[in-house]
Amino acid sequence: MSEGGFDATLFDVRPIPEALARSIVASHHYAGTLPATRLSWGLLTRDDRLIDDSTPLSGGLGLVGVACLSVPMTASVLPNFFPQLEPFTESLELGRLVLTDPVPANAESWFLARVWRQAAAVGLRGIVSFADPLPRQRTTTRTLPDGTAAEVVETISPGHVGACYQGAGAIACGRSTARTLIYLPRHGTVLSERTLSKIRLQESGSAAAERHLVALGAAPRPISQDPRAWLRSALDDVGAVRLRHPGNFRYAWPIGTRRQRRGFTIAVPSTRNPKADTHRLPAPIVVPSRSADS
Repeated sequence: MSEGGFDATLFDVRPIPEALARSIVASHHYAGTLPATRLSWGLLTRDDRLIDDSTPLSGGLGLVGVACLSVPMTASVLPNFFPQLEPFTESLELGRLVLTDPVPANAESWFLARVWRQAAAVGLRGIVSFADPLPRQRTTTRTLPDGTAAEVVETISPGHVGACYQGAGAIACGRSTARTLIYLPRHGTVLSERTLSKIRLQESGSAAAERHLVALGAAPRPISQDPRAWLRSALDDVGAVRLRHPGNFRYAWPIGTRRQRRGFTIAVPSTRNPKADTHRLPAPIVVPSRSADS
């Protein structure tokens, strides 16, 4: 309310094309990428105070937020949560939720409530999502007033425990499995194991994965060089490190009317809601090894 409160009469929620959702994610989400998305909704506003020259328009309204329902990276996620539901048609993951900074407080829960209503109307009954408590930082070069350049550390994500999910009625379900990340401290990003596997095995998408590493600072791979050997040197080039992660916080929503939800339960045990002051991770302090892939 200190921000003036959320005026629902100035907003609307509608399905939007994936390309439009991707533009918002690329500009405003710390991951910058869109997962394998099935359905996307936009938070649209007629409030000119929230719209500037960079705001995409849809139906004459400014697009200031997106919610994307996607396919989880691990195939077992949806059956583990909702064994009675058909994966990908009756259950999906909330892969991205992002609102632009000027949107007032309480917009997230209002937005999600209407997304769930529309998602239930097309047959969805269960949604899962994950909150990453790891802060993300990146190193950038800025020009100082005296004309000299200096490196500064920017926080691109403070680490999340799912506070907006809790506000939207999600059920906390503990943590996902702990894992080791290939983390790029200078960029504040993570390289997925799937991306690295594509390069090692030269599977479909390997060329794009190699180009991504080159864009981050790796030397291009000579045609004759073994992909595994190149990957080890490329990860050194971009300053990749191994970082142990205790697991993301998991959330689940049963959506639709009580009658529509009859006959299925969330199979993962519920837990207490995590809190930012006790469950958010500290910013990573990493010491690069010779190679994160060794």
